[in-house]
Amino acid sequence: MCGIFGIVFAEKKENLGKILVDAAHNLTYRGYDSVGCAAFNENGEIQLKKDVGRVTEVDSKYSLSSLTGLRGIVQLRWATFGVPSQRNSQPHFDCDGDLVGAHNGNVINTISLREEFLREGHLVRGENDGEIVVHAVERHFDRLGDLKEAIIRAAMDLKGDYAYLISHKDENAIYAVKMGSSLYVGIGKGFTCASSDLPSILDLTEEILIVQDGEGVRLSPDGYQIFNLKTGEDILRKPGKCPFNKESASKGGYPHFMLKEISEQPEKVNNLLHYLGESPQFEEFSHIIKSAQRLFLIGSGSSFHACLVGSYYLNKLASKTGIPVPAGAFIEQYGNSLTEDDIVLCVSQSGETKDVINVVNFCREQKRGRVLSFVNVLGSTLSLRSEAFLPIVCDLEISVPATKTFINQLVLFLSLSFKLGKKDLKELYELPKFLEETQNSLTPQIQDIARLLLKYDDFYCLGYGITHGIALEGALKIKEVVYNHCEGAYSSEFKHGPLAIVYPGYPVLFITTSEDSGMLISHINEVSCREGRVITMAPFHPLLKEYSDVFLPLPSNEYYLVPILGTVPFQLLAYFMSVEKGNDPDYPRNISKTLTVD
Repeated sequence: MCGIFGIVFAEKKENLGKILVDAAHNLTYRGYDSVGCAAFNENGEIQLKKDVGRVTEVDSKYSLSSLTGLRGIVQLRWATFGVPSQRNSQPHFDCDGDLVGAHNGNVINTISLREEFLREGHLVRGENDGEIVVHAVERHFDRLGDLKEAIIRAAMDLKGDYAYLISHKDENAIYAVKMGSSLYVGIGKGFTCASSDLPSILDLTEEILIVQDGEGVRLSPDGYQIFNLKTGEDILRKPGKCPFNKESASKGGYPHFMLKEISEQPEKVNNLLHYLGESPQFEEFSHIIKSAQRLFLIGSGSSFHACLVGSYYLNKLASKTGIPVPAGAFIEQYGNSLTEDDIVLCVSQSGETKDVINVVNFCREQKRGRVLSFVNVLGSTLSLRSEAFLPIVCDLEISVPATKTFINQLVLFLSLSFKLGKKDLKELYELPKFLEETQNSLTPQIQDIARLLLKYDDFYCLGYGITHGIALEGALKIKEVVYNHCEGAYSSEFKHGPLAIVYPGYPVLFITTSEDSGMLISHINEVSCREGRVITMAPFHPLLKEYSDVFLPLPSNEYYLVPILGTVPFQLLAYFMSVEKGNDPDYPRNISKTLTVD
C-alpha cells in the first residue's frame, strides 16, 4: 500500500518529470487513490504538484512529466489517515517549504503528534500521516540545523511501520528511512534512487541495496551513506545484483499482467522445484519444522488459503499437524498459550503484510515461538525478521490478485510435506506439464462459463477436505476482480443453512479429488435435486460428470496435485469474467497489493 520513489542526479535533468511519472506507473499495482511529484532545482526552488486521481489523469492536469530538476520524489497514496484529497496527497511540505517528504506505511501515533504539532504552532495542512513525518523531522531540524541528526531524533517520536523519503531545498541529497516498510536503493552511473519496491528501480539500474529496519540512507549523485537510526553510526554494505528478472515487470504482449502471470505458472513451479532440489536451505528449514512442538501456519487473504491447503498436505503426507490461522486472529486466539518451542510459519507474497508483521513482532517481543516464513520479496521485513525463510521464487508479481505466488506457496507446502514424509521430490516434476495442460485444455470452456456466470450476482464455490482452501481462493478471486459476490465454503456445511439459497438455475461450483468423489456426489445431489446448476472441477470420474451440468476435467488423478491444478480454472474464470464485465483485473478497486495497515 502506497509507493514512494526518489532520485538524485549531479546535474539538472530536463526529463526528471518523465522519470518520476514512469516510476509511478511501475508502482500503481500496489494500489492508490492519489499521486504527487516534487522536483528540486539548483536554485532551491521546489515544484510540488499533487492531486487525487490516476497517474495519467494527474499528469495530464498538472504536467508532471514536464518537471525538471536535480532530484525528485514521487508518491502514490492509498488513503488511511485522512480522506483522499489534494491536501492529504503526498509529498508534503514542512511549515516554511524548505523540506519535502513522502512516506509509505502507517504512523500509528499520527493523531497525538498532529495535536502536539498544532500546539507548537506548526502549519499542518491535512490529516495524513505522511505530513506528520515531515513535521517530526522539521521540529528537530529547525533546532539542530542537521538533517541526519533530525531524522535520528524523529525516529524516536514516530511509532508504527513505515518508510519515507525527505529532502531539503539547499542540499542535493535525499534521505531515505526504513522502519518496518519495504525500502530499496538503486545505484547507477551519476545517480542514486530509492523506492518502496523494485519495479520502479529496475528500468534504471540492476545494482540494488536492500535497506534494513532501523536504517537511514543519505543518497547523493555519486553514492550513498547508510547509518543506524539509533546511534547515528555509519554502516558499510555493498550493493548486489537484483534477484528479480527485469522482464517480469512488463506485460510481454499479454493484455493484462494477471493473464501473463497465470501463464507463467508452469515455469515458476519448475524453477521452484529445481531450486528446492538443490537448496541446503530447504534441508535446514525442514529440520526446524520437524522439531516443532506445535506448528502454526499464518497468512492473510490468498496466503491464508495456501496455509489451509498446507495443513492438509502436512497431515496427509507427513502426519504432521499444522494449525492454519488468519494472521489478524492469531495473537488473540493463540498468543497467551504460545511457547518458545512452537513454530510460527508466516506466509506472505510481499513480506510486508501488516497483519503478518504484527505476529512476527509479537513473537519477538514476547520471546515466544520461532518465526519461519515463505516469502517472495527477498529483503522484505518478513524475510529479515525470520529465523529462516524459503523463497517463493516467482520474480515480480505485478497484478494485484495473487496468482503465481499462490500456486508456488501451495507447491512449497507440498514439497515441505514430501520432505517431512520422506517422499521423493522428483515425483512432482511433472506438475508444470499438468499446469500447462490444464490452462490450454480448459480455457475455451471457462470463457463460456464466464459469460454464463455474469448473469448471476451471487453464487457459491464448494470444496471438500484438501480442496476447501481452493474453493475459498476461487471465491476470493471472483470477488476481487469481478466485484460479484461469490461465497467459498466447505461442501458438507452447505446443507446446514446456505442450501436455502438454491433456486432453479442457481450456479454452484464444486472442486474435488477422486478419493473424495463419493462424498461430493452426495453434496452435488443436494444442489441438483433442487434444480441448481452444478459446475464441477475434478479428475475425470464418470459419476461426477453424469451428475454435473458442466464438468471440467483436470489432467491428473493424484489427490495432492488436484488443489494446485484446480486453482487454474478459478483464476481464469475470474479473469475472463472481469474482462467481459469491463473491469481491469490488474487493479481491482478498494484493495492494494501490499497491505501495510491494520
